[in-house]
Amino acid sequence: MQPTAHVDTYARDHLPPESQWPALLLDNPDVTYPARLNCAAELLDRAIESGYGARPAIWSEVDGQPRATTYSQLRELVDRSAHVLIDDMKLQPGNRVLLRGPNTLQMAVAMLAALKAGLVVVPTMPLLRAKELKQIIDKANISAALCDVRLADELARNTDPANEYFCAGLEQVRYFHDDAPDSLETLAAAKPAQFRACDTASDDVCLIAFTSGTTGTPKGCMHFHRDVLAMCDLFPRHVLRPTADDVFCGTPPLAFTFGLGGILCFPLRVGASTVLIEKLTPALLLQTIEKFRATIVFTAPTFYRQMAPLVKDADISSLRQTVSAGEALPQATRDLWREATGIEMIDGIGGTEMIHIFISSAGSDVRPGSIGRAVPGYVVQALDDALQPVPPGTTGNLAVRGPTGCRYLADERQMKFVRDGWNLPGDAVSIDADGYVFYQARADDMIVSSGYNIAGPEVETVLMQHPAVSECGVTGVPDDVRGQVVKAFVVLKPGFDGNEAMVAELQNFVKSAVAAYKYPRLIAFIDALPRTETGKLKRAVLRTM
Repeated sequence: MQPTAHVDTYARDHLPPESQWPALLLDNPDVTYPARLNCAAELLDRAIESGYGARPAIWSEVDGQPRATTYSQLRELVDRSAHVLIDDMKLQPGNRVLLRGPNTLQMAVAMLAALKAGLVVVPTMPLLRAKELKQIIDKANISAALCDVRLADELARNTDPANEYFCAGLEQVRYFHDDAPDSLETLAAAKPAQFRACDTASDDVCLIAFTSGTTGTPKGCMHFHRDVLAMCDLFPRHVLRPTADDVFCGTPPLAFTFGLGGILCFPLRVGASTVLIEKLTPALLLQTIEKFRATIVFTAPTFYRQMAPLVKDADISSLRQTVSAGEALPQATRDLWREATGIEMIDGIGGTEMIHIFISSAGSDVRPGSIGRAVPGYVVQALDDALQPVPPGTTGNLAVRGPTGCRYLADERQMKFVRDGWNLPGDAVSIDADGYVFYQARADDMIVSSGYNIAGPEVETVLMQHPAVSECGVTGVPDDVRGQVVKAFVVLKPGFDGNEAMVAELQNFVKSAVAAYKYPRLIAFIDALPRTETGKLKRAVLRTM
Protein backbone atom coordinates (compact mmCIF):
# COMPACT_ATOMS: atom_id res chain seq x y z
CA MET A 1 0.00 0.00 0.00
CA GLN A 2 1.06 3.60 -0.63
CA PRO A 3 2.09 5.94 2.23
CA THR A 4 -1.15 7.28 3.66
CA ALA A 5 -2.13 10.93 3.86
CA HIS A 6 -4.31 10.17 6.86
CA VAL A 7 -3.34 11.63 10.19
CA ASP A 8 -6.09 9.55 11.78
CA THR A 9 -5.31 6.03 10.54
CA TYR A 10 -8.29 4.23 12.13
CA ALA A 11 -9.72 3.15 8.75
CA ARG A 12 -6.45 1.75 7.40
CA ASP A 13 -5.64 0.16 10.75
CA HIS A 14 -8.96 -1.72 10.68
CA LEU A 15 -8.75 -3.07 7.16
CA PRO A 16 -8.73 -6.85 7.10
CA PRO A 17 -5.30 -8.45 6.64
CA GLU A 18 -4.31 -8.38 2.98
CA SER A 19 -4.32 -12.19 3.02
CA GLN A 20 -8.11 -11.96 3.46
CA TRP A 21 -8.64 -9.52 0.60
CA PRO A 22 -10.09 -10.68 -2.71
CA ALA A 23 -7.73 -11.00 -5.65
CA LEU A 24 -7.69 -7.55 -7.29
CA LEU A 25 -7.50 -7.33 -11.08
CA LEU A 26 -5.60 -4.06 -11.50
CA ASP A 27 -3.59 -4.86 -14.65
CA ASN A 28 -6.09 -3.03 -16.81
CA PRO A 29 -5.64 0.36 -18.52
CA ASP A 30 -9.18 1.35 -17.54
CA VAL A 31 -8.20 1.31 -13.86
CA THR A 32 -4.56 2.35 -13.98
CA TYR A 33 -4.34 5.32 -11.64
CA PRO A 34 -1.46 7.31 -10.15
CA ALA A 35 -0.21 6.48 -6.66
CA ARG A 36 -1.51 9.80 -5.28
CA LEU A 37 -5.15 10.38 -6.05
CA ASN A 38 -8.09 12.31 -4.58
CA CYS A 39 -11.34 11.12 -6.14
CA ALA A 40 -13.23 14.38 -5.51
CA ALA A 41 -10.52 16.38 -7.27
CA GLU A 42 -10.54 13.90 -10.14
CA LEU A 43 -14.31 14.13 -10.52
CA LEU A 44 -14.66 17.89 -10.17
CA ASP A 45 -11.37 19.67 -10.90
CA ARG A 46 -10.61 17.51 -13.93
CA ALA A 47 -14.01 18.29 -15.43
CA ILE A 48 -13.25 21.99 -15.20
CA GLU A 49 -9.77 21.46 -16.67
CA SER A 50 -11.52 19.70 -19.56
CA GLY A 51 -13.52 22.84 -20.29
CA TYR A 52 -16.79 21.96 -18.58
CA GLY A 53 -16.73 24.77 -15.98
CA ALA A 54 -19.69 26.67 -17.42
CA ARG A 55 -21.78 23.55 -18.03
CA PRO A 56 -24.50 22.42 -15.60
CA ALA A 57 -23.29 19.86 -13.08
CA ILE A 58 -26.27 19.53 -10.73
CA TRP A 59 -29.87 20.44 -11.44
CA SER A 60 -32.21 21.23 -8.56
CA GLU A 61 -35.84 22.25 -8.38
CA VAL A 62 -36.40 25.58 -6.64
CA ASP A 63 -39.96 26.88 -6.30
CA GLY A 64 -41.01 24.45 -9.00
CA GLN A 65 -38.43 25.68 -11.49
CA PRO A 66 -35.19 24.02 -12.66
CA ARG A 67 -32.01 25.60 -11.32
CA ALA A 68 -28.54 24.66 -12.56
CA THR A 69 -25.34 24.69 -10.54
CA THR A 70 -22.41 24.77 -12.96
CA TYR A 71 -19.20 22.83 -12.48
CA SER A 72 -17.37 26.02 -11.52
CA GLN A 73 -20.08 26.98 -9.03
CA LEU A 74 -20.12 23.45 -7.60
CA ARG A 75 -16.37 23.44 -7.09
CA GLU A 76 -16.54 26.78 -5.31
CA LEU A 77 -19.25 25.47 -2.97
CA VAL A 78 -17.23 22.33 -2.33
CA ASP A 79 -13.97 24.18 -1.73
CA ARG A 80 -15.54 26.71 0.66
CA SER A 81 -17.19 23.86 2.58
CA ALA A 82 -13.91 21.95 2.77
CA HIS A 83 -12.39 24.98 4.51
CA VAL A 84 -15.13 24.78 7.15
CA LEU A 85 -14.34 21.13 7.80
CA ILE A 86 -10.65 21.84 8.29
CA ASP A 87 -10.61 25.39 9.67
CA ASP A 88 -13.72 25.47 11.87
CA MET A 89 -14.37 21.85 12.72
CA LYS A 90 -10.62 21.09 13.01
CA LEU A 91 -11.03 17.75 11.29
CA GLN A 92 -7.94 15.88 10.14
CA PRO A 93 -7.41 13.62 7.14
CA GLY A 94 -8.69 10.16 7.94
CA ASN A 95 -11.37 11.30 10.41
CA ARG A 96 -14.70 9.60 9.69
CA VAL A 97 -17.65 11.90 8.99
CA LEU A 98 -21.27 10.74 9.14
CA LEU A 99 -23.39 12.18 6.32
CA ARG A 100 -27.16 12.52 6.69
CA GLY A 101 -29.33 13.97 4.00
CA PRO A 102 -31.68 13.31 1.08
CA ASN A 103 -30.62 13.71 -2.54
CA THR A 104 -29.95 17.43 -2.68
CA LEU A 105 -27.26 19.80 -3.92
CA GLN A 106 -26.27 20.42 -0.28
CA MET A 107 -25.78 16.70 0.39
CA ALA A 108 -23.60 16.36 -2.72
CA VAL A 109 -21.53 19.38 -1.68
CA ALA A 110 -21.01 18.00 1.83
CA MET A 111 -19.89 14.65 0.47
CA LEU A 112 -17.51 16.05 -2.13
CA ALA A 113 -16.05 18.56 0.36
CA ALA A 114 -15.32 15.81 2.89
CA LEU A 115 -13.67 13.65 0.23
CA LYS A 116 -11.58 16.54 -1.05
CA ALA A 117 -10.43 17.30 2.49
CA GLY A 118 -9.16 13.73 2.86
CA LEU A 119 -11.87 12.64 5.27
CA VAL A 120 -13.63 9.28 5.19
CA VAL A 121 -17.32 9.71 4.40
CA VAL A 122 -19.92 7.45 6.00
CA PRO A 123 -23.21 8.26 4.23
CA THR A 124 -26.44 7.06 5.82
CA MET A 125 -29.99 6.79 4.55
CA PRO A 126 -32.37 9.51 5.76
CA LEU A 127 -34.79 6.88 7.08
CA LEU A 128 -32.39 5.45 9.66
CA ARG A 129 -33.21 5.98 13.32
CA ALA A 130 -31.02 6.67 16.34
CA LYS A 131 -30.63 2.98 17.20
CA GLU A 132 -29.29 2.17 13.74
CA LEU A 133 -27.14 5.30 13.61
CA LYS A 134 -25.51 4.37 16.91
CA GLN A 135 -24.37 1.03 15.50
CA ILE A 136 -22.72 2.81 12.60
CA ILE A 137 -21.23 5.66 14.64
CA ASP A 138 -19.72 3.31 17.19
CA LYS A 139 -18.38 0.80 14.67
CA ALA A 140 -16.73 3.43 12.46
CA ASN A 141 -15.53 5.46 15.45
CA ILE A 142 -17.13 8.60 14.03
CA SER A 143 -16.39 11.92 15.70
CA ALA A 144 -18.25 14.37 13.42
CA ALA A 145 -21.44 14.53 11.40
CA LEU A 146 -22.79 16.68 8.59
CA CYS A 147 -26.58 16.54 8.65
CA ASP A 148 -29.51 18.09 6.83
CA VAL A 149 -31.20 20.16 9.52
CA ARG A 150 -34.53 18.51 8.71
CA LEU A 151 -33.09 15.21 9.92
CA ALA A 152 -31.80 16.62 13.19
CA ASP A 153 -34.20 14.82 15.54
CA GLU A 154 -32.82 11.28 15.32
CA LEU A 155 -29.19 12.40 15.38
CA ALA A 156 -29.94 14.56 18.43
CA ARG A 157 -30.65 11.35 20.34
CA ASN A 158 -27.12 10.21 19.55
CA THR A 159 -25.66 13.41 21.06
CA ASP A 160 -27.85 13.43 24.19
CA PRO A 161 -26.02 11.88 27.19
CA ALA A 162 -29.39 11.04 28.75
CA ASN A 163 -30.52 8.99 25.74
CA GLU A 164 -29.97 5.25 25.47
CA TYR A 165 -28.50 5.74 22.00
CA PHE A 166 -25.92 8.32 23.09
CA CYS A 167 -22.61 8.13 21.23
CA ALA A 168 -19.84 9.53 23.41
CA GLY A 169 -17.39 9.74 20.51
CA LEU A 170 -19.64 11.91 18.33
CA GLU A 171 -18.19 15.26 19.35
CA GLN A 172 -19.70 17.67 16.83
CA VAL A 173 -22.52 18.01 14.34
CA ARG A 174 -22.72 20.66 11.65
CA TYR A 175 -26.04 21.16 9.87
CA PHE A 176 -26.67 22.09 6.26
CA HIS A 177 -29.78 23.13 4.31
CA ASP A 178 -29.88 25.72 7.07
CA ASP A 179 -29.39 29.49 7.34
CA ALA A 180 -28.30 29.50 11.01
CA PRO A 181 -25.09 31.44 11.77
CA ASP A 182 -23.15 28.23 12.44
CA SER A 183 -24.53 26.17 9.57
CA LEU A 184 -22.24 24.66 6.96
CA GLU A 185 -23.52 27.03 4.25
CA THR A 186 -23.31 30.18 6.36
CA LEU A 187 -19.76 29.48 7.46
CA ALA A 188 -18.73 28.39 3.98
CA ALA A 189 -19.92 31.64 2.42
CA ALA A 190 -17.14 33.52 4.23
CA LYS A 191 -14.37 31.08 3.27
CA PRO A 192 -11.85 31.25 0.39
CA ALA A 193 -13.17 29.98 -2.92
CA GLN A 194 -10.21 27.67 -3.50
CA PHE A 195 -9.15 24.61 -1.52
CA ARG A 196 -6.17 22.43 -2.31
CA ALA A 197 -7.23 18.80 -2.31
CA CYS A 198 -5.66 16.56 0.30
CA ASP A 199 -2.78 14.58 -1.22
CA THR A 200 -4.37 11.20 -0.52
CA ALA A 201 -2.99 7.89 -1.69
CA SER A 202 -5.01 6.06 -4.32
CA ASP A 203 -5.49 3.30 -1.72
CA ASP A 204 -6.44 5.56 1.17
CA VAL A 205 -9.93 4.71 2.43
CA CYS A 206 -12.40 7.43 1.44
CA LEU A 207 -15.77 5.72 1.87
CA ILE A 208 -17.30 3.36 4.43
CA ALA A 209 -20.60 2.18 3.00
CA PHE A 210 -22.69 0.26 5.49
CA THR A 211 -24.89 -2.66 4.57
CA SER A 212 -26.90 -5.05 6.72
CA GLY A 213 -26.36 -8.77 6.91
CA THR A 214 -28.85 -11.42 7.86
CA THR A 215 -28.10 -10.82 11.54
CA GLY A 216 -29.00 -7.16 11.19
CA THR A 217 -25.55 -6.15 12.43
CA PRO A 218 -24.24 -3.52 10.03
CA LYS A 219 -21.17 -4.28 7.96
CA GLY A 220 -18.96 -1.39 6.90
CA CYS A 221 -17.52 -1.81 3.40
CA MET A 222 -14.32 0.18 3.01
CA HIS A 223 -13.48 1.60 -0.41
CA PHE A 224 -10.45 3.50 -1.63
CA HIS A 225 -10.19 6.67 -3.72
CA ARG A 226 -9.27 4.48 -6.70
CA ASP A 227 -12.39 2.36 -6.17
CA VAL A 228 -14.66 5.38 -6.61
CA LEU A 229 -13.03 6.07 -9.96
CA ALA A 230 -13.07 2.40 -10.95
CA MET A 231 -16.84 2.25 -10.57
CA CYS A 232 -17.01 5.22 -12.95
CA ASP A 233 -14.57 3.78 -15.48
CA LEU A 234 -15.98 0.27 -16.00
CA PHE A 235 -19.77 -0.20 -16.02
CA PRO A 236 -20.52 3.32 -17.33
CA ARG A 237 -17.74 3.27 -19.90
CA HIS A 238 -18.44 -0.18 -21.33
CA VAL A 239 -22.19 -0.60 -20.84
CA LEU A 240 -23.88 2.75 -20.22
CA ARG A 241 -21.59 4.83 -22.46
CA PRO A 242 -22.61 8.30 -21.29
CA THR A 243 -21.44 11.57 -22.82
CA ALA A 244 -21.14 15.11 -21.52
CA ASP A 245 -24.55 15.89 -23.03
CA ASP A 246 -26.38 13.36 -20.86
CA VAL A 247 -28.68 14.32 -18.00
CA PHE A 248 -28.89 11.70 -15.24
CA CYS A 249 -31.68 11.27 -12.70
CA GLY A 250 -33.11 8.56 -10.46
CA THR A 251 -34.34 7.45 -7.09
CA PRO A 252 -31.54 5.63 -5.20
CA PRO A 253 -30.23 7.59 -2.20
CA LEU A 254 -26.70 8.96 -2.38
CA ALA A 255 -26.11 6.88 0.75
CA PHE A 256 -26.41 3.75 -1.43
CA THR A 257 -23.42 3.12 -3.66
CA PHE A 258 -26.00 2.49 -6.42
CA GLY A 259 -27.09 6.12 -6.07
CA LEU A 260 -23.63 7.52 -5.31
CA GLY A 261 -22.39 6.21 -8.62
CA GLY A 262 -25.47 6.47 -10.77
CA ILE A 263 -26.63 9.98 -9.93
CA LEU A 264 -23.47 11.73 -8.77
CA CYS A 265 -20.11 10.21 -9.68
CA PHE A 266 -20.94 8.80 -13.12
CA PRO A 267 -22.17 12.13 -14.54
CA LEU A 268 -19.31 14.11 -12.98
CA ARG A 269 -16.77 11.72 -14.47
CA VAL A 270 -17.83 12.59 -18.04
CA GLY A 271 -18.82 16.23 -17.59
CA ALA A 272 -22.54 15.46 -17.75
CA SER A 273 -25.24 16.77 -15.40
CA THR A 274 -27.49 15.16 -12.82
CA VAL A 275 -30.87 15.99 -11.32
CA LEU A 276 -31.12 15.69 -7.54
CA ILE A 277 -34.70 15.57 -6.28
CA GLU A 278 -35.54 14.64 -2.68
CA LYS A 279 -38.67 12.54 -2.90
CA LEU A 280 -39.79 10.85 -6.08
CA THR A 281 -42.89 8.82 -6.76
CA PRO A 282 -43.27 7.02 -10.10
CA ALA A 283 -45.38 9.89 -11.41
CA LEU A 284 -42.92 12.52 -10.14
CA LEU A 285 -39.99 10.67 -11.66
CA LEU A 286 -41.69 10.78 -15.05
CA GLN A 287 -42.35 14.50 -14.55
CA THR A 288 -38.69 14.98 -13.64
CA ILE A 289 -37.56 13.22 -16.81
CA GLU A 290 -39.88 15.47 -18.84
CA LYS A 291 -39.01 18.74 -17.07
CA PHE A 292 -35.23 18.30 -17.13
CA ARG A 293 -35.07 16.37 -20.42
CA ALA A 294 -33.26 13.55 -18.67
CA THR A 295 -31.52 10.99 -20.84
CA ILE A 296 -30.45 8.33 -18.28
CA VAL A 297 -32.46 7.13 -15.29
CA PHE A 298 -31.54 4.82 -12.41
CA THR A 299 -34.21 3.16 -10.28
CA ALA A 300 -35.49 -0.20 -9.06
CA PRO A 301 -37.79 -2.58 -10.95
CA THR A 302 -40.70 -1.56 -8.74
CA PHE A 303 -40.64 1.97 -10.14
CA TYR A 304 -40.42 0.83 -13.76
CA ARG A 305 -43.42 -1.42 -13.26
CA GLN A 306 -45.42 1.43 -11.73
CA MET A 307 -44.27 3.99 -14.32
CA ALA A 308 -45.08 1.87 -17.38
CA PRO A 309 -48.85 2.58 -17.44
CA LEU A 310 -48.18 6.30 -16.78
CA VAL A 311 -45.75 6.80 -19.66
CA LYS A 312 -48.50 7.65 -22.11
CA ASP A 313 -49.23 10.85 -20.18
CA ALA A 314 -45.62 12.11 -20.08
CA ASP A 315 -43.11 13.31 -22.68
CA ILE A 316 -40.06 11.17 -22.04
CA SER A 317 -38.73 11.40 -25.59
CA SER A 318 -35.37 12.59 -24.22
CA LEU A 319 -34.81 9.30 -22.41
CA ARG A 320 -32.34 6.88 -24.02
CA GLN A 321 -31.06 4.61 -21.22
CA THR A 322 -32.85 3.12 -18.21
CA VAL A 323 -30.87 1.20 -15.58
CA SER A 324 -32.42 -1.27 -13.16
CA ALA A 325 -30.61 -2.62 -10.10
CA GLY A 326 -31.11 -3.12 -6.39
CA GLU A 327 -33.24 -6.24 -6.77
CA ALA A 328 -33.99 -8.89 -9.37
CA LEU A 329 -35.62 -7.55 -12.53
CA PRO A 330 -38.58 -9.76 -13.52
CA GLN A 331 -38.73 -10.48 -17.24
CA ALA A 332 -42.37 -9.34 -17.16
CA THR A 333 -41.28 -5.91 -15.92
CA ARG A 334 -38.59 -5.69 -18.61
CA ASP A 335 -41.18 -6.56 -21.26
CA LEU A 336 -43.76 -4.16 -19.84
CA TRP A 337 -41.27 -1.28 -19.88
CA ARG A 338 -40.10 -2.03 -23.41
CA GLU A 339 -43.67 -2.15 -24.68
CA ALA A 340 -44.48 1.17 -23.01
CA THR A 341 -41.33 3.06 -24.01
CA GLY A 342 -39.49 1.18 -26.73
CA ILE A 343 -36.41 1.20 -24.48
CA GLU A 344 -34.55 -2.02 -23.64
CA MET A 345 -33.74 -2.05 -19.94
CA ILE A 346 -30.15 -2.22 -18.74
CA ASP A 347 -30.24 -4.69 -15.86
CA GLY A 348 -27.34 -4.99 -13.47
CA ILE A 349 -26.16 -6.70 -10.34
CA GLY A 350 -23.72 -5.03 -8.02
CA GLY A 351 -23.37 -4.69 -4.30
CA THR A 352 -22.06 -2.48 -1.56
CA GLU A 353 -19.05 -4.77 -1.11
CA MET A 354 -18.12 -4.38 -4.80
CA ILE A 355 -19.15 -0.67 -4.78
CA HIS A 356 -21.26 -0.90 -7.96
CA ILE A 357 -22.48 -2.97 -10.92
CA PHE A 358 -20.22 -5.79 -12.12
CA ILE A 359 -22.65 -7.80 -14.29
CA SER A 360 -24.79 -6.11 -16.95
CA SER A 361 -25.65 -5.88 -20.63
CA ALA A 362 -27.25 -3.29 -22.86
CA GLY A 363 -28.94 -3.07 -26.24
CA SER A 364 -28.32 -5.98 -28.57
CA ASP A 365 -26.26 -7.74 -25.87
CA VAL A 366 -29.37 -8.29 -23.75
CA ARG A 367 -30.46 -11.91 -23.50
CA PRO A 368 -33.99 -12.69 -22.20
CA GLY A 369 -34.03 -13.79 -18.58
CA SER A 370 -30.38 -12.90 -18.01
CA ILE A 371 -28.85 -10.10 -15.93
CA GLY A 372 -26.06 -9.85 -18.48
CA ARG A 373 -22.38 -10.71 -18.63
CA ALA A 374 -19.38 -9.67 -16.57
CA VAL A 375 -18.61 -5.99 -17.05
CA PRO A 376 -15.17 -5.70 -18.72
CA GLY A 377 -12.59 -5.64 -15.94
CA TYR A 378 -14.48 -8.23 -13.88
CA VAL A 379 -14.53 -12.04 -13.99
CA VAL A 380 -17.53 -14.03 -12.75
CA GLN A 381 -18.04 -17.73 -12.18
CA ALA A 382 -20.63 -20.06 -10.68
CA LEU A 383 -18.91 -22.23 -8.06
CA ASP A 384 -19.94 -25.17 -5.93
CA ASP A 385 -19.47 -25.21 -2.15
CA ALA A 386 -15.89 -26.44 -2.63
CA LEU A 387 -15.22 -23.34 -4.80
CA GLN A 388 -14.97 -25.41 -7.97
CA PRO A 389 -16.64 -24.22 -11.21
CA VAL A 390 -19.96 -25.88 -12.03
CA PRO A 391 -20.86 -26.77 -15.63
CA PRO A 392 -22.56 -24.12 -17.81
CA GLY A 393 -26.26 -23.88 -17.08
CA THR A 394 -25.87 -25.41 -13.61
CA THR A 395 -26.83 -23.44 -10.51
CA GLY A 396 -23.93 -22.46 -8.30
CA ASN A 397 -22.72 -19.71 -5.99
CA LEU A 398 -21.91 -16.43 -7.73
CA ALA A 399 -18.21 -15.56 -7.45
CA VAL A 400 -16.58 -12.39 -8.77
CA ARG A 401 -13.15 -10.80 -9.05
CA GLY A 402 -12.23 -7.38 -10.35
CA PRO A 403 -10.45 -4.13 -9.46
CA THR A 404 -12.85 -3.57 -6.56
CA GLY A 405 -13.83 -5.95 -3.79
CA CYS A 406 -14.88 -6.59 -0.24
CA ARG A 407 -12.89 -5.16 2.66
CA TYR A 408 -15.07 -5.09 5.75
CA LEU A 409 -14.33 -2.79 8.65
CA ALA A 410 -13.10 -5.03 11.49
CA ASP A 411 -15.57 -7.82 10.76
CA GLU A 412 -15.09 -11.57 10.99
CA ARG A 413 -17.60 -11.99 8.15
CA GLN A 414 -14.78 -10.96 5.79
CA MET A 415 -13.71 -14.59 5.65
CA LYS A 416 -17.21 -15.66 4.63
CA PHE A 417 -17.59 -13.10 1.84
CA VAL A 418 -14.05 -13.57 0.49
CA ARG A 419 -12.71 -17.08 -0.04
CA ASP A 420 -9.80 -18.16 -2.19
CA GLY A 421 -9.60 -14.65 -3.65
CA TRP A 422 -13.24 -14.67 -4.78
CA ASN A 423 -15.95 -12.29 -3.64
CA LEU A 424 -19.02 -14.37 -2.79
CA PRO A 425 -22.07 -12.07 -2.72
CA GLY A 426 -24.43 -14.85 -1.59
CA ASP A 427 -26.40 -15.18 -4.82
CA ALA A 428 -27.33 -18.43 -6.52
CA VAL A 429 -26.90 -18.16 -10.30
CA SER A 430 -26.35 -20.17 -13.43
CA ILE A 431 -24.01 -19.04 -16.21
CA ASP A 432 -24.41 -20.25 -19.77
CA ALA A 433 -21.63 -21.10 -22.22
CA ASP A 434 -21.61 -17.51 -23.53
CA GLY A 435 -21.06 -16.03 -20.08
CA TYR A 436 -24.62 -14.80 -19.52
CA VAL A 437 -25.62 -14.85 -15.86
CA PHE A 438 -29.09 -16.00 -14.82
CA TYR A 439 -30.13 -15.06 -11.30
CA GLN A 440 -31.84 -17.75 -9.22
CA ALA A 441 -32.22 -16.43 -5.67
CA ARG A 442 -30.46 -15.05 -2.64
CA ALA A 443 -28.48 -17.75 -0.94
CA ASP A 444 -29.46 -16.42 2.48
CA ASP A 445 -32.67 -15.13 4.01
CA MET A 446 -32.25 -11.45 3.23
CA ILE A 447 -35.53 -9.79 2.29
CA VAL A 448 -35.22 -7.43 -0.70
CA SER A 449 -38.21 -5.10 -0.91
CA SER A 450 -38.30 -2.24 -3.43
CA GLY A 451 -34.52 -2.31 -3.54
CA TYR A 452 -34.04 -2.17 0.25
CA ASN A 453 -32.24 -4.99 2.05
CA ILE A 454 -34.10 -5.95 5.22
CA ALA A 455 -32.86 -8.45 7.79
CA GLY A 456 -35.74 -10.49 9.21
CA PRO A 457 -34.08 -11.06 12.61
CA GLU A 458 -33.80 -7.31 13.16
CA VAL A 459 -37.56 -6.88 12.70
CA GLU A 460 -38.15 -9.86 14.99
CA THR A 461 -36.05 -8.23 17.71
CA VAL A 462 -38.22 -5.12 17.61
CA LEU A 463 -41.51 -7.04 17.60
CA MET A 464 -40.41 -9.11 20.59
CA GLN A 465 -40.18 -5.89 22.61
CA HIS A 466 -43.94 -5.31 22.28
CA PRO A 467 -45.82 -6.40 25.39
CA ALA A 468 -48.36 -8.41 23.40
CA VAL A 469 -45.85 -10.55 21.48
CA SER A 470 -44.84 -13.95 22.80
CA GLU A 471 -42.68 -14.93 19.84
CA CYS A 472 -42.48 -14.17 16.15
CA GLY A 473 -40.81 -15.04 12.89
CA VAL A 474 -40.23 -12.70 9.95
CA THR A 475 -39.67 -13.60 6.32
CA GLY A 476 -40.12 -12.17 2.85
CA VAL A 477 -43.01 -13.18 0.65
CA PRO A 478 -43.38 -12.51 -3.11
CA ASP A 479 -45.10 -9.28 -4.14
CA ASP A 480 -45.89 -8.16 -7.69
CA VAL A 481 -45.04 -4.52 -6.97
CA ARG A 482 -42.16 -4.60 -4.49
CA GLY A 483 -40.58 -7.92 -5.39
CA GLN A 484 -40.92 -9.01 -1.78
CA VAL A 485 -42.66 -7.63 1.28
CA VAL A 486 -41.93 -8.26 4.93
CA LYS A 487 -44.36 -10.68 6.59
CA ALA A 488 -44.41 -11.33 10.32
CA PHE A 489 -45.87 -14.47 11.90
CA VAL A 490 -46.77 -13.54 15.48
CA VAL A 491 -47.71 -15.63 18.49
CA LEU A 492 -49.58 -13.40 20.94
CA LYS A 493 -49.53 -13.66 24.69
CA PRO A 494 -52.76 -14.71 26.43
CA GLY A 495 -55.27 -11.91 26.72
CA PHE A 496 -54.42 -10.19 23.44
CA ASP A 497 -56.53 -10.41 20.30
CA GLY A 498 -55.12 -10.85 16.81
CA ASN A 499 -57.34 -8.32 15.09
CA GLU A 500 -56.83 -5.41 12.67
CA ALA A 501 -56.18 -3.02 15.55
CA MET A 502 -53.33 -5.23 16.76
CA VAL A 503 -51.89 -5.39 13.23
CA ALA A 504 -51.78 -1.59 13.05
CA GLU A 505 -50.34 -1.33 16.55
CA LEU A 506 -47.50 -3.72 15.80
CA GLN A 507 -46.74 -2.06 12.47
CA ASN A 508 -46.52 1.37 14.09
CA PHE A 509 -44.40 -0.08 16.89
CA VAL A 510 -41.81 -1.28 14.37
CA LYS A 511 -41.89 2.02 12.48
CA SER A 512 -41.13 3.90 15.70
CA ALA A 513 -38.03 1.82 16.41
CA VAL A 514 -36.32 1.29 13.05
CA ALA A 515 -36.46 2.70 9.53
CA ALA A 516 -40.05 2.69 8.30
CA TYR A 517 -39.32 0.62 5.19
CA LYS A 518 -38.57 -2.37 7.44
CA TYR A 519 -42.04 -2.66 8.98
CA PRO A 520 -44.08 -5.81 8.26
CA ARG A 521 -46.69 -5.00 5.64
CA LEU A 522 -48.33 -8.35 6.37
CA ILE A 523 -48.91 -9.85 9.81
CA ALA A 524 -50.39 -13.29 10.48
CA PHE A 525 -51.32 -14.45 13.97
CA ILE A 526 -50.56 -18.12 14.60
CA ASP A 527 -50.59 -20.47 17.59
CA ALA A 528 -46.98 -21.63 17.34
CA LEU A 529 -43.90 -21.13 15.16
CA PRO A 530 -42.44 -24.03 13.18
CA ARG A 531 -39.13 -25.03 14.80
CA THR A 532 -36.52 -27.75 14.49
CA GLU A 533 -35.82 -30.25 17.25
CA THR A 534 -33.05 -27.96 18.48
CA GLY A 535 -35.39 -24.98 18.63
CA LYS A 536 -34.28 -23.18 15.47
CA LEU A 537 -36.93 -21.32 13.50
CA LYS A 538 -37.78 -22.99 10.19
CA ARG A 539 -37.81 -19.93 7.93
CA ALA A 540 -38.31 -22.07 4.84
CA VAL A 541 -41.56 -23.35 6.35
CA LEU A 542 -42.67 -19.80 7.17
CA ARG A 543 -42.28 -18.83 3.52
CA THR A 544 -44.72 -21.56 2.50
CA MET A 545 -47.39 -20.66 5.06
